[in-house]
Amino acid sequence: MTFVLSEDQQMIRDTAMAFARDELPVTQLRDLRDSGANGHDPASRTKLAELGFFGVLVPEEYDGVGMGMVAMGQIMEAQGRTLAATPLLQTAVLGASVLTMGGSEALKSEWLPKIASGEVSVAVAVDEGTHHAPLNIATEAERNGQGYTLNGAKRFVSDGHHADVFIIAARTFGEAGQAHGISLFLVPNDANGLTVQALNTVDSHGAAHLHLEDVAVAEDRVIGAVDAGWEVLEPALDRGRIALAAEALGSSQAMFDMTLEYMQTRKQFGQLIGSFQAMQHRAAKMFTELEMTRSCVAAALSGVDEQRNDIAELASLTKAKAAELVHLVSNETVQFHGGIGMTDAHDSGLYMKRARVQEALLGGTTYHRDRYAKLNGF
Repeated sequence: MTFVLSEDQQMIRDTAMAFARDELPVTQLRDLRDSGANGHDPASRTKLAELGFFGVLVPEEYDGVGMGMVAMGQIMEAQGRTLAATPLLQTAVLGASVLTMGGSEALKSEWLPKIASGEVSVAVAVDEGTHHAPLNIATEAERNGQGYTLNGAKRFVSDGHHADVFIIAARTFGEAGQAHGISLFLVPNDANGLTVQALNTVDSHGAAHLHLEDVAVAEDRVIGAVDAGWEVLEPALDRGRIALAAEALGSSQAMFDMTLEYMQTRKQFGQLIGSFQAMQHRAAKMFTELEMTRSCVAAALSGVDEQRNDIAELASLTKAKAAELVHLVSNETVQFHGGIGMTDAHDSGLYMKRARVQEALLGGTTYHRDRYAKLNGF
């Protein structure tokens, strides 16, 4: 398969790369961290909205641009290169996908234009344990006279500390581990009974724990069919996994470029370290893994836009490969830079911290290797 960007896709890639470089450099993440902003930057969110990035997956009839996942992938890769802390993954990918695929006409008309304009940020709250396990949902949604009452908790919801509205996966039937019985609910951040506990994360992007105690949700706030939310949630999560893989690819490329430049300038024993064969072999390994992962990401992004029937397999293959890549390259970058790489003064440590989150978020290598095997009958 030949993967070539269209003129419009190339334009959005060039715009995203320039914006990330000029407006969202690594120094901006440092400033957010040191100021206590916890990864929240309203000014950058406004600029992203003006560029139309929040509306890339939103259909045109809801004021979006409807350019698809290939275009979104270019934006996410650009964000990864500079470790940009933005709500694009949660809002523009996960939130927009859930509402587009499962929302009623009323919900789509109300919320998708707000997402496209950057007016609201969304966080999809799924996991309840320390590891990604989207079927292990125990949060209960009990029917009452006007709708549903939610009780339970969600853990490590990325961007949850500043989200305006949550899409919460809860169980209306069955037990944890079952796909049938999961339903999706739209809950504003100021709902009675909802407590948002902000978390300072190692990557300085921030997250939150959610606690739900008798949270009332109206019937018309249900996304998709009751008990059948998994049919919407799973493909939306796969879009998120592919987008996150694109971000990890961008981070890995930035780290590789940083390391390559260092190899060509740093001298030991009177010689450039890039002249040492052992270093060359390790750099060649990184380059090879980068190119293989780039192919996986390209196939997965285009697979979504082409509506292929193996998107789940492509998503898990790509996320597993990207997790392995970003782990390898982040480790090597720190080691290649020696003592300076271990200090906060150098950016390699920031990339490593974000890499660990990119690995675990929406499922790590083990989860996706296992899922890929099961999807293929093993």
